[in-house]
Amino acid sequence: MERKPELLIPAGNMEVLQTAVIYGADAVYIGGEAFSLRAKAANFSRAEMAAGIAFAHRHHVKVYVTANILAHNGDLEEAEAYFRELKEIGPDALIISDPGLFLLARKICPEIDIHISTQANNTNYQTYRFWYEQGARRVVSARELSLAEIAEIRAHIPDDMEIESFVHGAMCISYSGRCLLSNYLTGRDANQGACTHPCRWKYAVVEETRPGEYFPVYENERGTYLFNSKDLCMVGHIPELVKAGIDSLKVEGRMKTALYVAAAARTYRKAIDDYFDSEEIYRSHMDWYREEIAKCTHRQFTTGFYFGKPDAETQIYDASTYINEYIYLGIVETVDARGFARIHQRNKFCAGDTIELMKPDGRNVPVTVRRLCDAEGTEVDAAPHPKQELYLDLTQEASVYDLLRVRR
Repeated sequence: MERKPELLIPAGNMEVLQTAVIYGADAVYIGGEAFSLRAKAANFSRAEMAAGIAFAHRHHVKVYVTANILAHNGDLEEAEAYFRELKEIGPDALIISDPGLFLLARKICPEIDIHISTQANNTNYQTYRFWYEQGARRVVSARELSLAEIAEIRAHIPDDMEIESFVHGAMCISYSGRCLLSNYLTGRDANQGACTHPCRWKYAVVEETRPGEYFPVYENERGTYLFNSKDLCMVGHIPELVKAGIDSLKVEGRMKTALYVAAAARTYRKAIDDYFDSEEIYRSHMDWYREEIAKCTHRQFTTGFYFGKPDAETQIYDASTYINEYIYLGIVETVDARGFARIHQRNKFCAGDTIELMKPDGRNVPVTVRRLCDAEGTEVDAAPHPKQELYLDLTQEASVYDLLRVRR
């Protein structure tokens, strides 16, 4: 019998965590203020992490905390203190790549499951067995694996060991994300969470005997991006992912907005549920999945390595420019007795604009903003400052957690 996979969604702050939970995640992964490979994300303080875990658990959603840097000697004492904090907070699992941090976590908080990060280069079933024997419950597969290789791993590991695989989001140029380019060029170590993403930069070629002469390599009208991958998208291949034996389908993006997370979570949630209702239902809704997932901020899509090594037509070089057709306006926090929706504005819009309510159940409802009021109740034409508290009188009543967006 096929096992229904978990949908695992990223969150970089409390607003995004709540969005992930409401829009369909089975589990959310977050980073604390230390030992996370997304140091530039907002991340969670201890108090925020505790509140986020409590919110998720009230909705029967799990929370995994990343501690997946490659640690140096100077990190170990602080890591020990951090794991003692996490023991008190009680996440459902820790995501770790470094064997030293693994040993510390096993010693300090043995009651918390450990998942082995993709940074650990998990490419064969003996590696999975090794981590299982050390006490790990789950291993995240390397992005370089095909579905056939994952199926072979599934056939050679214990049935209660879990496989987690990335199915959507940005792809790293380096093997399993272990990149030295950022550290070499800028002194900021990707393996310590400080990647500057030099794979997204524009490059030219210099010939050895003509220093200082830069020769562009024309890829398209916007420039040359020799190291830049398309984004992974597997929403059209849920049956293949399930048949390979993957237990958790993971979306990349702890630095992404609530709009991105809502669109990704809602689309993959429906795709997974539809498939487990019947493959015929899943196939019949394919156009909807592809249309909705394209509303996430993204580069062009690829299936990565899942169906074999990519060729020039399916992968890999393209402009670093994101396709971004929708603007995030805010999320409904409360609805008052008048029916006014309260938000904190994220981008500018005006009274009279037609915008869209994105609902967790899959509906996209166009509405017109009849009136805007500030926190003091004064009617305004538009909010002058980002993140200002606003009250919206809409042509259709909104609900808490409805997300507001507008097409560019």
